[in-house]
Parts: sequence; structure tokens; C-alpha cells
Amino acid sequence: MTTSASSQLTKQKLEQVGLIPVLRARSLDEGHALVDAMMAGGVTVVEVTMTVPNAVDLLHKLKKLYGSSLLLGSGTVTDAAQAAATIEAGAEFVVSPSLHLDVIAKTKELGKVSVPGALTPTEVITAWRAGADYVKVFPCSAMGGASYLKALRAPFPDLRLIPTGGVTLQTAADFLKAGAVALGVGSDLVNPAAITEGHPESITKTARAYLDIIQATRATR
Repeated sequence: MTTSASSQLTKQKLEQVGLIPVLRARSLDEGHALVDAMMAGGVTVVEVTMTVPNAVDLLHKLKKLYGSSLLLGSGTVTDAAQAAATIEAGAEFVVSPSLHLDVIAKTKELGKVSVPGALTPTEVITAWRAGADYVKVFPCSAMGGASYLKALRAPFPDLRLIPTGGVTLQTAADFLKAGAVALGVGSDLVNPAAITEGHPESITKTARAYLDIIQATRATR
């Protein structure tokens, strides 16, 4: 498969699921458990952040364990070297919390999907023009949540935006109605306490609930 075909397939899978769980685990074992619980609920995408201890090792192991059944991304990537290392470990998409042109360039050079973070209209359009496949609007809730996303879409209707920060089961539908192509979700779904307390099924239940909301909201658009 060519790099362009691989990148296109990544985008199709990402948008089909419509959800990017942001994994912040305290250990490799906890990371495995969180992914298992989400996949049991039908969520087959995960973003492993660089704040996870031995994050690159976790990417390697998840890739080996799940193969093509799990779409892996790396998160909190802030320089080109990190981007390259995570892609080598198995990341198909690279996410940043902020705008780093060198990360976009390296990700695209290696044929993967670029999801830089941006907040202001200037940052958003700068990221897009630099070659981003999607723009992560972060922290979206701090600027008004879904109403801010809708406001951004007015002058930039063709941009593919992924809100992160403040996405919950209660706000997910509003973000989708505002034009989000997918949702970045953190502790509302990826909840390490549920693993620690021996209740991974609560994560599985939440994963299913998110997918139900996404399906139902898209059906009405």
C-alpha cells in the first residue's frame, strides 16, 4: 500500500469511529487495560500521549498486540524527533496540543496523518495551510465549547476540526452538530480509576455510549 493510500485509510477509519480517546496512563499495564476496555466497547482508535511513561514502548506493544484492528496515534508530540519515533513505533496519526510546523512537516514527510493543536482563528488556518489533515481545537471548552467550534466553522467551512477539552457524553452531540468531524475525549472515557478500582466494564459502557451518540447525531444531520 502506498503512503497516500495508507494515510487515506487512516482518515477513513478515524472519521468512521468519530472518537479519539486520549490515553494518559501511569504504566504500560494500565495502558493495556484501558485499551482493552475501550475496544470491548467498540472503540478501535487510541491516542497514546507522550506523557505516558515509556510511551513509545507502549505504542510498540499495542501495535504488536492488536495489529490493524487498532488505529494507533501519538499525542502531546511537540517536536519532529518525537513524531518520527512514534511513527516508527506504529503511530498512524500524530497529535499535538499546540502548533508545531516541524511536527506537521515530519508527519507528512513520513506519510502519516497530521493533527496539530490550535485555538485562535489565525492558528487554525496556519495549521491547515501547513498541511494538517485535521486541526485539533484545544482547549475548546475554555473558549465556549460547541459555540466556539461553530463560530470557527463560519469563516472556515472546509476545515476538518476535532474539538478536544470539555468533550463529555453530555456535550458530544452539540460538538458534532457544530461541525466536528471527530471528538477528542479524555478522562470522561479513558478513566484510569476504573481500572485501579477493578471496574473496566464502566469504560466499556461509556465507549458504547459515545458511539451511540455519534451514530444517532450523524443520522439526524
